[in-house]
Amino acid sequence: MSILRSSGLAFALLCAAATTSFGQAGGAAVPFVMIAPDARASGMGEVGTAIADDINAVFWNPAGLGFQTDMQQVSLSFSKWLPQFNADLFYSYGTYGQYVPELDGTIAGTFIFMNLGEFTRTAIDGTELGKFRSNEFALGVSYGTMLSKDVAAGVQIKYIQSNLAPAGGQQASAGTGISAAFDVGFLWKPTKLDVFGADLDNRLSLGVNLQNVGPKMTYLNESDPLPTQLRMGAAVKLVEDEFSDLLISVDVAKLLVRRDSLGSDAIPMSFVTAWGVGGLETGVGLEYIYDQAVALRGGYFTEPKAAGARNFFTLGAGVTYDVFRLDFSYILTVEDNHPLANTLRFSLIVDWQQEANN
Repeated sequence: MSILRSSGLAFALLCAAATTSFGQAGGAAVPFVMIAPDARASGMGEVGTAIADDINAVFWNPAGLGFQTDMQQVSLSFSKWLPQFNADLFYSYGTYGQYVPELDGTIAGTFIFMNLGEFTRTAIDGTELGKFRSNEFALGVSYGTMLSKDVAAGVQIKYIQSNLAPAGGQQASAGTGISAAFDVGFLWKPTKLDVFGADLDNRLSLGVNLQNVGPKMTYLNESDPLPTQLRMGAAVKLVEDEFSDLLISVDVAKLLVRRDSLGSDAIPMSFVTAWGVGGLETGVGLEYIYDQAVALRGGYFTEPKAAGARNFFTLGAGVTYDVFRLDFSYILTVEDNHPLANTLRFSLIVDWQQEANN
């Protein structure tokens, strides 16, 4: 039997960090697929289900791709993860999307990579057996299309692989898990809507996205469920004129995983039983854009103790120049020494269609 020892952290710390940093994902495998990929949404309290108006809709709500009938974008993101641990963890993400007239919709391809750091394998007597690196990644293909002038639907199919430890020493099999999953979402943006006398034409959007539905991830003799999650969101444009745009958005999410000492419920049973455990995570955010060039953002994210107890404020900003949009976000935690404290995220979008429109 071999023992894994990190050059910077004990392997157990990574497991604890996953539960702490990803909140509700405790008890589920591959929590990295739940990390908000783009700095725009991250700066708004991690909301985006009802916005989904750029290529990052592949994560927040693939139905958003359906409304983007002139899309040709690429998005790249990077973040050093859990900086408070001073660990060798980082998250990177890339996606490309383009409208395809022949398919009457927009397609996109996505790659996510989570580096978990370097470890040292040791024998039971303490003898070092060599070093190795752990990582996890996912590949996705998305498609979104309009169902009517106000409603769009979208789907994403993913391949997920978790490489925790290679075979070696007295461990004959590698600690590798493989699974597949899908997301399905819907987005409603009414062009004609009046609520209690308020004109909400082209101002309101409502979205729902069911994420990471698939079979359990198996490591050696252990099986863990995927972090299947239901996201719901609403967004309203409070101001929209020649120079200013002000948007407010709210997301509510529920992890559809139920696990106890006897194991975890399988899908679709967990869709019902999971509502009796944990709780709801909630994010609310604001975005102000001046002259379609400079954006300022802020938000708040919270969840109950049973769901992970993450509570933090977020700040963000963005600058658009020609075909480029650069965004960053920053997390302000309520408690001292929180693993997510001082987390910075950077993302870049290149929008070639914007150049064509200009």
